[in-house]
Amino acid sequence: MNGYEDIFTHKKCIFDIKKDESMVSNIDIQIIKILKSNSRVSFAEIGRKIALSPSSVRERVQKLEDLGVIKSYNIQLNHAMMGNGLEVFIMLKIFDGKLKHIISEITTYPEVQEVFRITGPYNIHMRVALRDQLHLQEFIDKLIKYGSPTTHLILSELKNDDVS
Repeated sequence: MNGYEDIFTHKKCIFDIKKDESMVSNIDIQIIKILKSNSRVSFAEIGRKIALSPSSVRERVQKLEDLGVIKSYNIQLNHAMMGNGLEVFIMLKIFDGKLKHIISEITTYPEVQEVFRITGPYNIHMRVALRDQLHLQEFIDKLIKYGSPTTHLILSELKNDDVS
């Protein structure tokens, strides 16, 4: 081998090591699936399901948290049971010069469950939980000063990858 091949091989090895360090194993994927269905399950229970010791499960979960694969543990609410039986998607096309203002304000609205800044003809996409049509009308009235909203009623949820 000449010097060039040694350098190339060495760089390839470094790349492979870095690639392998950040990869998620099949066992990790099994742990993630279990946690997605119930994030309160114990390490011992996860271990029983996938034939690992609780300490091994704890170490793997800690690694997934440290890598940022697991960002947080959340609960999902039944908004209808909390008095907000109307869920909608609202797309908002922001008026010129208003984007900065709406971005800082929209996250303070308790009705807003999720909000995204998006590309395309609209600037903001949000999922909102409301009591009824009157509450929706009042909410839209708050948004109109920032832009032109388009509302879509959510009839049913067919898939939610956060709870598979």
